[in-house]
Amino acid sequence: MLIFDAHLDLAWNAIDWNRDLRLPVAEIRRRERELGMPGKGRGENTVSFPELRRGGVGLFIATLLARQAQANVLAALQRYQHMEAAYAATQGQLVYYRLLEQQGALRWIKDAPSLDAHANAWNTNADAEPLGFILSMEGADPVLSPEQVEEWYRAGLRIIGPAHYGVSPYAHGTGTEGGLFEQGPSLLKEMERVGMILDVTHLSDQCFDEALEIYGGPVLASHHNCRALVPDQRQLTDEQIERLINRGAVIGTALDAWMMAPGWIRGKTRPEEAGVSLETMVDHLDRVCQLAGNHHHAAIGTDLDGGFGREQSPHDLDTIADLQRLPEMLKRRGYNDEAIAAILHGNWLRFFRKALPQ
Repeated sequence: MLIFDAHLDLAWNAIDWNRDLRLPVAEIRRRERELGMPGKGRGENTVSFPELRRGGVGLFIATLLARQAQANVLAALQRYQHMEAAYAATQGQLVYYRLLEQQGALRWIKDAPSLDAHANAWNTNADAEPLGFILSMEGADPVLSPEQVEEWYRAGLRIIGPAHYGVSPYAHGTGTEGGLFEQGPSLLKEMERVGMILDVTHLSDQCFDEALEIYGGPVLASHHNCRALVPDQRQLTDEQIERLINRGAVIGTALDAWMMAPGWIRGKTRPEEAGVSLETMVDHLDRVCQLAGNHHHAAIGTDLDGGFGREQSPHDLDTIADLQRLPEMLKRRGYNDEAIAAILHGNWLRFFRKALPQ
């Protein structure tokens, strides 16, 4: 079954982590281990183009990610001392996606007709089709001013999440408290004007509230789990989920293990001892469905290889191809074929058919 994954940091992995995503996962792991590459997640990756294809992940949101250095942010993300450098870095990531599109490995989806054409082609003969992606920016640090949003839109960007971990120039993010900064409202208004989609993922609670009041366009949560199951500001409260449902949003459930089960200590806890499995993912999917009273708003946004690897992923997941085990798990929870197809790809397709240019 076709799977739509709403969050993969592909260019960041390829450029910052120096991974050739055209290789099999096993080969990437072997190279990183033989070279003794330091850092969390090295030799433990789960995503590559062959594994995406093997798992039927024929559609995904791919990101641009370049963070300006801020206090109290993960060191691996504190790379750029000024916004201009973050802008330049993401221009390089844009080139990466363009090259892969020229080589026929990827198909860049920028409007609703292209989305439908790709989904139909993939369902007809997946082996002959490129992998399809919609471009998002995680943390708006590379947007030099609100007036530059239109430039990014013309370049093919369709989604912006204003914040990431810590703070961005526009908003408070994960692990911080506070609202939008001075230019935050202008960013949101310009996004709405040009047709850029808002991703509320990583916004602080106050910024979440303020953003939904200011921004009137389409809203999604690309990779978020449920705070009722894992008490942490990184997750969505039931009230936030209900507000998103009322806005017609879709919520992608993430596979970063610390977001899946309570009490996780990053760098110490292992998935096996915390009992984090793909069934835990289904717990979060199911809660969104129960709050909505239907299956129309729950979906997938794995965030696999988002700065971590198998050491911080479900213990029964070796690569992203293991997502194909989800249909049977959902069926055991009482979901029928229509609901399963909606969660795996249909909900995102419906959302983007409406949110992308017609």
